[in-house]
Amino acid sequence: MTDNTLAKIESLGLKLPSVPAPIAAYVNCVRTGNLLFLSGGLPIDGDRKVIGQVPGQVSIEEAYEGARIIILNRLAIIRDEIGSLDKVKRVVTLNGFVSSAPDFYDHPKVVNGASELLVEIFGERGKHTRTALGVSALPLNVAVEINLIVEVED
Repeated sequence: MTDNTLAKIESLGLKLPSVPAPIAAYVNCVRTGNLLFLSGGLPIDGDRKVIGQVPGQVSIEEAYEGARIIILNRLAIIRDEIGSLDKVKRVVTLNGFVSSAPDFYDHPKVVNGASELLVEIFGERGKHTRTALGVSALPLNVAVEINLIVEVED
């Protein structure tokens, strides 16, 4: 089966990583009906890690790139779950959490890394509702964490 969405990702000079293993007592994804609920992903791909608080230890631009890493990780999970990214009907919602200083207010600029990549890859199907929040700390001291809800075809 041809995976046009995977080809689109590759045309952007990107590739899907291996499916990341959960780091605690949860699963990567739960399907109910035509919805996939994806656990929060971290900006880790092999040796690439985006660690620290924004903006003191990590720039907005670095955290933005971290959000893109997370989306590629989440897409690897979706592909593993349903066989082809072409079966994604719609990205429904995205929740982004940014580890940040109390006086930092540009969380949306960081989470845009995820949102913009989803639209680059899926077009209209990638447009979604969203929350972008600041938090005092995240697991493993990462700069950003993102979870998704995605509608898929049967």
